[in-house]
Amino acid sequence: MRDVIILGAGLTGLTTAYHLKKRALDFVVLDQAPRTGGVIQSVREDGFLYEEGPNSGVMGNIEVIKLFEELGTDCELEVANNLVKKRYVLKAGKWEALPSGLKASVMTPLFSLKDKFRILFEPFRPAGKDPHETLAGLVKRRLGKSFLDYAIDPFIIGVYAGDPSRLVPKYALPKLYNLEQKYGSFIGGTIKKQLQTKTEEEKKVNRGVFSVKGGLSALIYAMEGCIGKENILLNTSAVRVIPVEDHFEVSFLDISGERIFLPTKKVISTIGAYQLDKVMPFIDPVAMSKITALHYTRVLEVILGFKEWKGIKLDAFGGLIPFAEKRDLLGVLFMSALFKDRAPEGGALFSIFMGGVRRTDIYQLTDETVKEIVQREICDLMLLQDFNPELFKILRHPWAIPQYEADSGERFHAIEKIEKQYPGLVLGGNLRDGIGMADRILQAKKLAEAV
Repeated sequence: MRDVIILGAGLTGLTTAYHLKKRALDFVVLDQAPRTGGVIQSVREDGFLYEEGPNSGVMGNIEVIKLFEELGTDCELEVANNLVKKRYVLKAGKWEALPSGLKASVMTPLFSLKDKFRILFEPFRPAGKDPHETLAGLVKRRLGKSFLDYAIDPFIIGVYAGDPSRLVPKYALPKLYNLEQKYGSFIGGTIKKQLQTKTEEEKKVNRGVFSVKGGLSALIYAMEGCIGKENILLNTSAVRVIPVEDHFEVSFLDISGERIFLPTKKVISTIGAYQLDKVMPFIDPVAMSKITALHYTRVLEVILGFKEWKGIKLDAFGGLIPFAEKRDLLGVLFMSALFKDRAPEGGALFSIFMGGVRRTDIYQLTDETVKEIVQREICDLMLLQDFNPELFKILRHPWAIPQYEADSGERFHAIEKIEKQYPGLVLGGNLRDGIGMADRILQAKKLAEAV
């Protein structure tokens, strides 16, 4: 009899196991993949270091800071340099720096003159009353359409690869939503929050962009070492969870095809919403349908590396491309400009994103067509005359990013109902509590505390 079985050995599952190990609980982590880390995978190839999953995280809560402090020399935090503060947005085929303050917002060509005047009166507009108002509706109401098209839309493209007319701030961007609800204004709320006295822990949370020296896989290896490989079972397929009197029975097929049965007092799931109905067939189909209905967007990513870069100066986090520009790319991250040793000296490494919610057609294209699009767009946008990359990798992410849309409230309610009905069952993962690495690390701590 195990104390806990964790489903999923991605960042959430491993961090949960890390906290359970500290509490000396008897647990095992199951995953269908042959390795831990989920989508996190760092690759070294021909002088380049790139990520096959998330490229970086944000130090958005104290649990991220504490995790790295506890892991110590086993996992060395790498904070992006100051170029990360500069971000480009494409308008009329030209890169413009996204303004970071009120003065820059007035001077930038990204926003219309009408909306620049509107922003002066933003603190005086009444707060919205519709909890399911879309992000597009919220931004147009408070700031204007040009702010939506050339500030919020590219931001959402960079985070969710999503559509502001479908995402609901209450669920997708709760901090933004609460600024208006609590303080009545984005600008006023931001100023008031900055004036509040911060604790020493809060001062550490600087929202800096981070990676890990040697790639994000080093974080996975460090946690794996702390957890103990003997507590992780990989290559497990056809996992099933069944409640049996006062405990659960978890079974799976091992690599030889034999079905293994493990009894456990509690189960923590960190797997995707699209997998849950098969893993937990005992749950009421109506309640489960509220969870499996979660919309995941597909994203196509291209890793592009040059040993000698001859294009524009790489002096920013990257460039985001608003949907209004009608291009075939979502954005380009300048990875070698942010972190050390990502490309040979004088070279460049890029992560290019395509597809998303509004361009589902892109994901279906052949590799040859994708390469033609990337060559055309990069030569144009990055002022590159000769397209001869030493590294060109196409990565397809079929379950890339969950979209926190209007049905999210029903999903959260269904999860709460199921957990009450089956004490000892905890449903986590990116189907709730946010999608970023910091969100996953924070949720993992809460999942561990819940059991």
